Amino acid sequence: MNPFAFFKFVPLSVLQMLARFIAWVIIKNPNLSVMRTIMTNLRLVYPDSSAHKLQLFTEQIVLNQCLSGVESIKCWAMPPAWSLQQIRQVHNQSILTDALNNPKGMLAIVPHLGTWEIMNAWLNQFGSPTIMYKPVKGRISNDFVLKGRQRLNATLVPTDGQGVKAIFKTLKQGGFSIILPDHVPEPSGGVIAPFFGVDTLTSTLAPKLASKTKCALVGLACIRRKDGTGYDIHCYAMDDPKLYERDAAIATTAMNKALEHIINANFTHYVWGYRRFKYLPVVHNPYNLNSIELDLYIQQHLRPALALKQAHDVALSSAIPDSSSPSVTHEDVR
Repeated sequence: MNPFAFFKFVPLSVLQMLARFIAWVIIKNPNLSVMRTIMTNLRLVYPDSSAHKLQLFTEQIVLNQCLSGVESIKCWAMPPAWSLQQIRQVHNQSILTDALNNPKGMLAIVPHLGTWEIMNAWLNQFGSPTIMYKPVKGRISNDFVLKGRQRLNATLVPTDGQGVKAIFKTLKQGGFSIILPDHVPEPSGGVIAPFFGVDTLTSTLAPKLASKTKCALVGLACIRRKDGTGYDIHCYAMDDPKLYERDAAIATTAMNKALEHIINANFTHYVWGYRRFKYLPVVHNPYNLNSIELDLYIQQHLRPALALKQAHDVALSSAIPDSSSPSVTHEDVR
């Protein structure tokens, strides 16, 4: 028996207590790689925010990332019915059901936000999606995760050209697939596009699939309730025409903007411990910079761009004073 199967018998509450302890240990060690990665990401995304506010956000992000980690392990150890029992409410489900009826197929856009593994069981109730699967490191670990995924009503395909063809075929037949669009791709599979105001290498897979198939796009997130009583699923409409542009740069920029909207709703639940910005046009990998070098990059490249964007937003709001859809701002973390 796989040793990870032991987690089937450990109550979720106990695993969450363990996650909180692990988070406490990580927070007390600011030189750990994950802490430095989160702080670097936050300094890039919010260059004008105070160190105190960034520290508070870092602590929340570490806690949520640890909780999501143990919750995913529990999910893989349990049958899909267990995951379904954890879901308390689905917000705007009509967005998803309408998209599933699209004869050109549906692509679920799921960023690394919250506990998406629990949501998988719920989403698989609606059919048999085609999903890319990349083996995790270690045979025992991979066997455990793979077995958990195979309990679902999904077809797993490799993360290569063969897998892309399988997803394309599924969409052309009116089926649906799930894409996590915020991986850092190889340069050949991406373009430079702004993500939270930072020009960075971004995957073009989801926009290209949308452009070629004209499938429906729906954003999804599974977020732990504040009172700890379960999880809510949130469905987001992704109907910006730019998402279907043939120009990959335009479509990918629109995709990142849509992701920002989804992430901003639950900012500290995003996996900011991931090195999302490891390829930037000027400094390439900011995670290799020391604090002084990172400050210099922010001063020279991010703050001027941020000031220009703010001036543009002010001008736009003045020109369209009656707009009913104000743009998302970052005032809450400044």
